[in-house]
Amino acid sequence: MNQVEVWWARVEQARPEFLADLNAIEQERYTRYRREADKARFLLGVTMTRRLVGARRSVAPADVVLDRTCRDCGKAHGKVRAEGVELSVSHSGEWVGLAIGTAPVGLDVERVDSAQDVDGVAGMSLAPEELQVLKQYDGAAKARAFTRYWTRKEALLKATGDGISAGLWTVVVSAPDQPAGVVRWDSGPAQLHDLEIDNDHLAALAVLSAEPPVVTQDQFRI
Repeated sequence: MNQVEVWWARVEQARPEFLADLNAIEQERYTRYRREADKARFLLGVTMTRRLVGARRSVAPADVVLDRTCRDCGKAHGKVRAEGVELSVSHSGEWVGLAIGTAPVGLDVERVDSAQDVDGVAGMSLAPEELQVLKQYDGAAKARAFTRYWTRKEALLKATGDGISAGLWTVVVSAPDQPAGVVRWDSGPAQLHDLEIDNDHLAALAVLSAEPPVVTQDQFRI
């Protein structure tokens, strides 16, 4: 059975003692963040990954081997990988999320920002037919519709490991007021799901599989 677990935590759950879970490379990356909120998001994402994968294997979080090697440059900033499972981490606003699956997964969460230059960003990330749909919206509704587009697209590109550098406009998904679906996609069978968190954030999950996954969501607890 194709199963995916999605775990959520609030940024406020980050604790200084979580630093003991990080390896030397992760701790160095943690120190490079200037904003405390960014430090907390990164720390919580690593801790969730290490603790949840470690619990599956009955090993200490610090002993979980994670690989973030970038396929393009070889540096440790690529999609996180661990032997035997597929992983995807995302964070925005108040939330940090982790997807764990048996097939390649991509998770994206975004805070809806009504002050964002929606038209400017949409022009660089949506396909022509999606831009036409977006014109039907105004104000806060437009910001929400665009965010729905973005989360669906980024989830798909994160599932492949390409990320947004591959170009969000290369992926076409269903309209914001329609159930999540893939309209144009050249990377094989994919399942796309919208995930509910709260009114201020939108999220999407992509699974590269012909078989629809069984998706569960839960709150990460210390």
